[in-house]
Amino acid sequence: MSQTPPRLVTSREDVDRLERRILECHDEAMLRITMDDDSVFEGTVSVRPTVETFRNAAGDEGHNALLRLADLEDPAVPHYIWLDGVRSIERLGTA
Repeated sequence: MSQTPPRLVTSREDVDRLERRILECHDEAMLRITMDDDSVFEGTVSVRPTVETFRNAAGDEGHNALLRLADLEDPAVPHYIWLDGVRSIERLGTA
């Protein structure tokens, strides 16, 4: 993967939280995602994300997961969302 997450998840609890979020991101699910910073995205899941391992610039290893969400208003516009920053996921339907 060419992108690097802004944060690395290292504790078992945080990895478990990522995995629970992934279970909410079914292929083709239409979702409203609210981030920790109160930003909101609505779109369709392109492909269910997976927990991946990354290293930061200091060489520390950790995990995160990147969701690609096609915008509901303009499906050609993708939103890339790091799941560690998600506060809530609301299912709106299926594409």
